[in-house]
Amino acid sequence: MSEHDHDHEHDEEPTEAEARAEAERLVRKEIALSQIRQYGDPVLRMRAGEVEVFDDELVRITERMFQLMRDADGIGLAATQVGILRRFVVCTLDGEDYVLVNPVVSPVGEGTEVDEEGCLSLGAVRVPVERATRVRVEAKDVQGASQSLELKDMAARVIQHELDHLDGVLLVDRTDAESRREALSLLRPRLVLTS
Repeated sequence: MSEHDHDHEHDEEPTEAEARAEAERLVRKEIALSQIRQYGDPVLRMRAGEVEVFDDELVRITERMFQLMRDADGIGLAATQVGILRRFVVCTLDGEDYVLVNPVVSPVGEGTEVDEEGCLSLGAVRVPVERATRVRVEAKDVQGASQSLELKDMAARVIQHELDHLDGVLLVDRTDAESRREALSLLRPRLVLTS
């Protein structure tokens, strides 16, 4: 019997074009992540101020943030994560892109759920975080027009996570003690001793 005389399928080798596209995607991801503030950067612990001016600069910044978010394989990015201490986020919720400026989030009902979360500012760390399962978001769009959203499940989780960033709160602050210890052990730089 040859090695191919069995019932399961083999993954086909990627074509040269597919391999090149994947390599380019990984390079774009690495570049994007290098432009996103990482754990230990003091700006991630600062509370962002309100946006008062809705202008072309805000539009340009949010367009750049969407590109960074996509290149980094993210679904949300807060201004503080790119070093801007203003209250706005970009995110993709239920397949639709949003810019939420000066967002205010309030839970709808009592339901909560614990699920694992990751963060573009925390590398490979994933920890369980309890969040409201339904929220209402009042915010402005990039032009300054009011918008109101009612979100549930993953979309609700994403906006709560991003709003935490605007308040200087990280997901390691919202997890249980054991998960926090494990996460911090991964995030803290290790001393390397050489002889």
